[in-house]
Amino acid sequence: MAGDKKTAKPRVETKLQVQPGDLLTKWASRVVIGLLLVAFGWLLDSIKHRWYVFDPTELHQLAQAAIASSPNDTAGMIQHIVTNITLTYPSNQIKINVDSSEWVFNNAGGAMGAMYLIHASITEYLIIFGTPLGTEGHSGIHTADDYFNILVGEEWAFRPGALEMERYTPGTVNYMPRGTVKQYKMHEGCFALEYARGMRPRVLICCPKLT
Repeated sequence: MAGDKKTAKPRVETKLQVQPGDLLTKWASRVVIGLLLVAFGWLLDSIKHRWYVFDPTELHQLAQAAIASSPNDTAGMIQHIVTNITLTYPSNQIKINVDSSEWVFNNAGGAMGAMYLIHASITEYLIIFGTPLGTEGHSGIHTADDYFNILVGEEWAFRPGALEMERYTPGTVNYMPRGTVKQYKMHEGCFALEYARGMRPRVLICCPKLT
């Protein structure tokens, strides 16, 4: 009965060959999309000021007023800041987090502290950042203008090539324009009101880890 058995035909696998023209079109499309995203990013960056709500000078004055109203009382300073902002900016204009118990750890550049997020949008964020233990690390490359208003404690910083340190005490502000890189140290019990303004998607690229 061997003659009745059918001989199995070997399977022939066919492979699709990628044509050089298809590969070129694929990469050209990627380049075009990339250029469009870059152009869109530059466009947003050029008009970002239209969405700014806060003013750095007014926030600096607010930080100084908080220090004066609640000397040696960090919680009182924070409450003064949040209350003032809530009264100044109506809820239908911006969203303010008034729950000052919402703190999260912040780890970035080898430094660790905790932060309380007061406000965040696509162009700005306003936080309280600090630690009762002290910390030191790398600032990272700032992709937004950053204003670090010291409330209590002391911060030291320096730029590459500087032979003298920068020293910031309560009521002063460590201003870091976009692109600035520093080593910084916050001593024990140092807390600050930090305000950053710029395109937040850029900031998120190097955003600190939150836990």
